[in-house]
Amino acid sequence: MNTPNILLVTKGHPFDKNAFFEIFDSINVNWTHVEQPAAQKFFDESLANEYDAFVMYDMPGVSFEAEVPSIEKPDPDYQKGFLSLLDKGKGMVFLHHAIAGWPAWEEYAEIIGGRFLYLSGKLRGSDRQDSGYRHKVNHRLTVIEDHPITAGLPESFGMIDELYLCEIFEDSIQPLLRSDYEFTQDNFYSSTRAINGKMYDNAGWQHDEGSNVVAWIKRYGNSPIAYIQGGDDPEAYTNQNYRRLIENSIHWVSSQEAHEWVKGR
Repeated sequence: MNTPNILLVTKGHPFDKNAFFEIFDSINVNWTHVEQPAAQKFFDESLANEYDAFVMYDMPGVSFEAEVPSIEKPDPDYQKGFLSLLDKGKGMVFLHHAIAGWPAWEEYAEIIGGRFLYLSGKLRGSDRQDSGYRHKVNHRLTVIEDHPITAGLPESFGMIDELYLCEIFEDSIQPLLRSDYEFTQDNFYSSTRAINGKMYDNAGWQHDEGSNVVAWIKRYGNSPIAYIQGGDDPEAYTNQNYRRLIENSIHWVSSQEAHEWVKGR
């Protein structure tokens, strides 16, 4: 098995760096780490060519340094470079809170296959409520498709992790794993209330029932894309099935098989 070279992009959400990076030391990848916003320079083709895939554990375009979140649009050159890499077929894996990135760039949600909204807003032409979160959920994940990303996983397995009640575009993704947790408003807390200092609060908050898909693949441009919702803290990082998911996802998006799959889409 070839060892992929990956660019691992982080920042935007607090996490235990040593525990997280140990994942990548333990799996069959060569990894280079860069934080946002410096990472944006690597979305230029001349720097991106040496990497077989990009792995995003970042949350660019939204900052919580002030009382009201600051929402930024991506730099046009970075945006152009990002789309150019997708057009050329760069494989990408998005993890956990990466689904909340670039809220002012609607196309970014289409690239990933969904969006976590810290603030209510419009998406796909409709008004959407802020998304929900729930830490330390003890749930079971079930494999729903035999795929290289799910290879070696048991038919179902447990994790203790944070889950999201967020926008997932099931019409444009190919689901791989579903959770047995109930994705209803009573089981989650409002993200807007959390950033306003009211953690673990859903009083008066309303949200439609959400999808229980927690891992998927999709095509964007000529690139294979994978998203895994899990990965909040060391308890998730040390789960061997979670590590296998990440390793399999990186190998798949880097593979000729994935690029042939994209052509067939």
